[in-house]
Amino acid sequence: MTEYVVGVDMGSTSTKLLVATPEGRQVLVVSRRSPWTNLDHGQAEMTAAEAIAVVRDLAAEADARLDDGYRISALGVSGMAEAGVLLDTHGAALAPIMAWFDPRGAAQIMATPEAFRTEFPGRTGLPVGPLASIAKLLHLRDEGIALEGTTYLNVPEFVVHALGGPRVAEYSLVSRTGLIDQDDSSPWQAALDVLGVGEGILGALVSAGEPVGTLTDPDMPAGFRGAALTVAGHDHLVSAVAAGATHTGQLYDSMGTAEALVRVLDDTLPFDARERLAHAGINCVRHVIPGKYVLLAGTKSGLLMRRVLQLLGIADAVGRARIDDEAMALPVLGTVSDAGLAVSGARNDDGVLKIVAQSDGLSPAELFAASLRHGNDMLAECMAVMDREVAPPTSTVLTGGWSSMASVVRSRSALLPEVTVSTHDEGTAYGAALFAAFAASTQSFNAVASIFLSSSLILTNERS
Repeated sequence: MTEYVVGVDMGSTSTKLLVATPEGRQVLVVSRRSPWTNLDHGQAEMTAAEAIAVVRDLAAEADARLDDGYRISALGVSGMAEAGVLLDTHGAALAPIMAWFDPRGAAQIMATPEAFRTEFPGRTGLPVGPLASIAKLLHLRDEGIALEGTTYLNVPEFVVHALGGPRVAEYSLVSRTGLIDQDDSSPWQAALDVLGVGEGILGALVSAGEPVGTLTDPDMPAGFRGAALTVAGHDHLVSAVAAGATHTGQLYDSMGTAEALVRVLDDTLPFDARERLAHAGINCVRHVIPGKYVLLAGTKSGLLMRRVLQLLGIADAVGRARIDDEAMALPVLGTVSDAGLAVSGARNDDGVLKIVAQSDGLSPAELFAASLRHGNDMLAECMAVMDREVAPPTSTVLTGGWSSMASVVRSRSALLPEVTVSTHDEGTAYGAALFAAFAASTQSFNAVASIFLSSSLILTNERS
């Protein structure tokens, strides 16, 4: 019987399932678009049933492509933070999943007591705003949903639960809810009081890669059932591990719908530093690596670039290749200055594409170049703030869907130090498979984590 591990990436744009050998040889990847329903005013949602249905469909496709007699020994789930499922005591979802970039909850978080909002950045390592899950929970409460007695699971935690695992809260994901005190990673009582709930709103705290049950879902293929389950954690951090960007001095730039800059820390920063960073939109939260922390700066550059391409009628790989070639024929900054053509809206608290055209001689390539300039401007602001708190990075690992475009790599290389592009096509799903392999190991989880931290693993990504 052939044994495999599986990594699932619950991504903002698409959901992927990757099958690999326990030694790290990639076997196959299957993918579906994430089933969002797009609403007005930047809102997007999917039902909990739709989220787990995608995973089941992908597992069925993988099952059809694998040889007879295989066995999945472990399955790890990574994905987006700040999007989750509110479950009642019977396990029923009480509301749709709101996308991490959904602005609902903005008014509610700003209506919380001033003393709470003042303490929030330094205590949680997050800015006050609609991204943290607490804002979405406050919105649901205002919609008439009673929060007492419910459990909030981030999307990867929910998938693990739906497949047969318990209700757990993985450190890197729960760090982004606004419910955790970053001094000791415990639930923050003031946040629970604002919601009017107890600690039961969160699952049991676990580390990424920690075994948390067995896959028993009868709607999954027989070869998957019995697999050890684990929550791999926040997608940007999991893909950083897959690319080997695990040490201080390295900068990791993950370019998907969100563009995330990741800096590894050996410990959390003091309250005052977390406060300063959060006011600048930069998070200081838990890593997926046990005991480690990260600075995580996010922009919505990828979201804006996607919308620019949509406006240009580009929705496939052929169109992306064409605009990439046309952008590469221009200087790195384009030939039209921001005074003539400007794109804005990539700040993490924004996300609304705004285009100002005040010049002639414009073209699709110039518009794409303007979106790249704006993304660089946002990253430069983030870098300057981080560099005031920690030593500047000396090298960069660039990855994510946008890094396949030469014009994007050239643009970011003009700003970031010593850029190399990760060769992992599906870094998050691959990293989730790595954590699944940890969960399936005959060694204890702590022993495996210790080996990982000391060996600086750089993973293989061979095709069968």
